[in-house]
Amino acid sequence: MSNKTNQEDQQLSKQRLLSEYLNDTRTVYTVLRSVSASGMTRHISLVVAGLDNAGEPALFDITYHVSKVLGDKLNERNGYRTIKVNGCGMDMGYHLVHNLSSVLFAGQDRAGYVLSHRWI
Repeated sequence: MSNKTNQEDQQLSKQRLLSEYLNDTRTVYTVLRSVSASGMTRHISLVVAGLDNAGEPALFDITYHVSKVLGDKLNERNGYRTIKVNGCGMDMGYHLVHNLSSVLFAGQDRAGYVLSHRWI
């Protein structure tokens, strides 16, 4: 894919996250889908809570859009979309949400802390 296409996908995903998924909430939930035997690799999905078209509470998987915004490869793991995170010694769910917040709210004071993180 060309660099222009990647930038367009990133912009579309940013707009969609801000207008559809993060307009009513500032909490992003992470779901740990798997951990490697060595503990050095994790596969994590990201979801937000909201209301579906019928007005019922629902969870929305935003992993695809987050992968586009952060430039991370999207993986399919056990039937779920995930982002593969390497390393250990810190909260990798927090790491993903902090990076997402930094990109989405760049230029704002303390942009990395606009979104909050919770594990499911």
